[in-house]
Amino acid sequence: MTDQRNRALVRLALITCACAAGSALAACSGNDDSAPVPATPGPETVSITMPGPDRTDVPNPDQITPEAAKQLCDMTRADLDTWRDQGTTIAKVSFNGTVHNWAIRNGGLNDLIVTDRTVIDTATTQNCPDVRQQALEALDVPDLASALAGVGR
Repeated sequence: MTDQRNRALVRLALITCACAAGSALAACSGNDDSAPVPATPGPETVSITMPGPDRTDVPNPDQITPEAAKQLCDMTRADLDTWRDQGTTIAKVSFNGTVHNWAIRNGGLNDLIVTDRTVIDTATTQNCPDVRQQALEALDVPDLASALAGVGR
């Protein structure tokens, strides 16, 4: 008899849950005759505007701007102590990494550097001769161009 009673209680609980769920759904649906709101808006209701870039000018990959030259000086200055501690061979490798990292950050100047390594000397001579001189001493080279790996002048 207990088994039948347990089944009856389970049925009663299921019916009660079903009724409660149905009541909750009915309360949410509303009773007005308005058209249902679609789950996704139609194409006539969606408008997306993407702002364009603030800058319309593209950096010239064949020119070192004054801002780029200043950044090269800053990056070189930050690495001087490390290069002194590394010794000239490893410092030259680090110097190449710094220069190419800088070139990538400034519109891909790598092509310019590979074809004419002297542009690094020109930029540093004009913008930070003291930093250039310290780099020459740390790298033990007569000019920065000779410390750069690659084919070029």
